[in-house]
Amino acid sequence: MVNERLRRAMHRAGLDINSLAAAAEVSTKSVERWMSGGALPYPRTRYRVAAILREDESYLWPDNTNTASLAGAELVSTYPRRGDVPRRLWTELLRAAERDIDVLAYAGLFLTEEHTDWLPTLAAKAEQGARVRLLIGDPEGSQLAARDREYRIGGGVAGRVAAVLSHYRERMPGSVEMRLHDTPLYNSIYRFDDEMIVNVHAYGVLAAYTPVMHLRRIDGRFFNTYVESYERVWASAHVTQAEESG
Repeated sequence: MVNERLRRAMHRAGLDINSLAAAAEVSTKSVERWMSGGALPYPRTRYRVAAILREDESYLWPDNTNTASLAGAELVSTYPRRGDVPRRLWTELLRAAERDIDVLAYAGLFLTEEHTDWLPTLAAKAEQGARVRLLIGDPEGSQLAARDREYRIGGGVAGRVAAVLSHYRERMPGSVEMRLHDTPLYNSIYRFDDEMIVNVHAYGVLAAYTPVMHLRRIDGRFFNTYVESYERVWASAHVTQAEESG
């Protein structure tokens, strides 16, 4: 029986048998057998194909999914510190995103100051129709003041927030949504469609020196936790004064 889900997923991704085989590093005969229902990929190959097609493995092969292993497959890579994340990864993920680009941080100033392509690429994505949402710490909120005391940098956090707000207000088109939040920041979240970078925070340690996870949604059990967290913060946040007055 033809695997119609696999066939449709390939069509949506713009891939034929030859191109999927090349991307998955298998033979065209293997892909033909998967499509005909005559064979299944090995587990590791199933994870790779699901990621290439941006579908859940459980959707492509619903009767042959090890959900425990699948959840673990969402964790693409980890880094001991944010500074260890390859510089190119941030803008590569941004360039590849087409639907949803979400940022949750207190400032995230490193993106606007260390990555020259960040602001123009983000603006271009918004103009091309992607939903871009930015959640930045409220300079007048209690949580930002508490984080400043924690870091013992005498108002430095608020200064970084002011700088990043200035960057975004000057360069972003009106379609970009920006809100200020006053919530405890357990993680900074950077979402690019079905990929996500999560910067885990630790008390008293600057975010640049804390661990990072790179996630890719497959079955969603890792990924969706942070999507839910983002949406809760978004719902509690308020638009910036510049947007209110505009």
